[in-house]
Amino acid sequence: MRRLTPLLALGALLLTALPAHAADGPAHRESYGTKAPYQPEQNAHTYQRPPAGFEPVFTENASRHGSRAATGSEDGDLILALWDKAHAEDQLTEEGEEFGPTVRALMAAMEKAGYGNLSGRGRQEMRDTATRTAQRLPTLFQDIADQGERIDVVSSGQGRAVDSAGEYTGALAAADPALKPLIGPTRTDKDLLYFHKAAGGAAYRDYIAHDQRLKDTLNAITDQPRTHGAARDVLRRLFKEPFADGITDQVGAARAVYDLYAIAPAMSEESPDPDGRGWGMDRYLSRSDAAWFGYLGDAEDFYEKGPGFSGSDITYKMADVLLADFFRQIEAKRAGTSDLGAELRFTHAEEIIPLAALMGLPGSTEPADPDEPYTYAGNPWRGADVAPLGADIQWDVFKKDDRYLVRMLYNEKETPFKTGCRPIAKGSAFYDFDELERCFGRG
Repeated sequence: MRRLTPLLALGALLLTALPAHAADGPAHRESYGTKAPYQPEQNAHTYQRPPAGFEPVFTENASRHGSRAATGSEDGDLILALWDKAHAEDQLTEEGEEFGPTVRALMAAMEKAGYGNLSGRGRQEMRDTATRTAQRLPTLFQDIADQGERIDVVSSGQGRAVDSAGEYTGALAAADPALKPLIGPTRTDKDLLYFHKAAGGAAYRDYIAHDQRLKDTLNAITDQPRTHGAARDVLRRLFKEPFADGITDQVGAARAVYDLYAIAPAMSEESPDPDGRGWGMDRYLSRSDAAWFGYLGDAEDFYEKGPGFSGSDITYKMADVLLADFFRQIEAKRAGTSDLGAELRFTHAEEIIPLAALMGLPGSTEPADPDEPYTYAGNPWRGADVAPLGADIQWDVFKKDDRYLVRMLYNEKETPFKTGCRPIAKGSAFYDFDELERCFGRG
């Protein structure tokens, strides 16, 4: 008789659950760019069933770390220095009076968590994602425990990625204690999961540092009348007009306000009102100004990490080391040389964004013509969709006899492989692994 694990007892608890935090997940979510907190993109009750006779035998992922504090205090330091000066000169608006204490509280919360470290929300995101993964594949995790298969865990070595791995695997072990001795210690592989800073990213780093076309394009996108108008709007909400207009770098100051706005949802559990308004940073930017600064951030990520310029793959070809590992793990399973039941990887936006472009995932298929800069109207790429905090790319492997099928989930949504890869039937989420090897030139 098959052993019933505690995973099954959790049943519908998280199958349809989405993160609450309503105040931090408004309709204009895309204005947060890649700082948007995670949310699963598909109701678990709507997943396709594998064809008859196919059973799950392996799963693997590449996950961005969960929601985190800002990586440094620079934005808060900059804007609070201005705020203190305006306060001393009686140059604050009514909204501006509230802004300084709010920012100080947010900064204190981030400092307590540790700059760059996971927030409470980020830890919960990882636990919830792990629990939903186990619920989608209950027989796989039962078999892992019954057969003593290993769960390999690897990260970039950065603290937030290591902690994300710990929260994720801790949730698996809590759901079924029989898995705990099978979960390996989190090992570090920077070549695989921090490749933009490793040897394989040397050409990429040269592009970021020295490519004049990149610099000119980003400068042209940023230095538009709309940017300067939005900056004035943001600053005049906080400071009386003479003071706001006298700020030397208005765009830099306004972007600091935007950056604090964008990180606030990630810190929702540390806010004074975690179940209501959160930090309320949306009081200090209009929706249109937040959307504009979100676009500027997306443009930078698009050209520096994503599809980039047409005719160039410099931003994403280095992700091939990670894509190759996805294939290598399944090939080893098929060959009978692997004793793994799961391969769990924890990394960063700098890896997820180029991997999405390399794989041709939805939203990451269209580079920009050098003569037609990236815009929201002309390109579907959005940071909040491509690589939100906690983003996850997962391949589930199913076997029947000697045939292996793969299903891909992207932020927990069944997602087709790139154009040219043929599923087993029209509209199916399942692909023969042999077909994927052919399609990606891995055969």
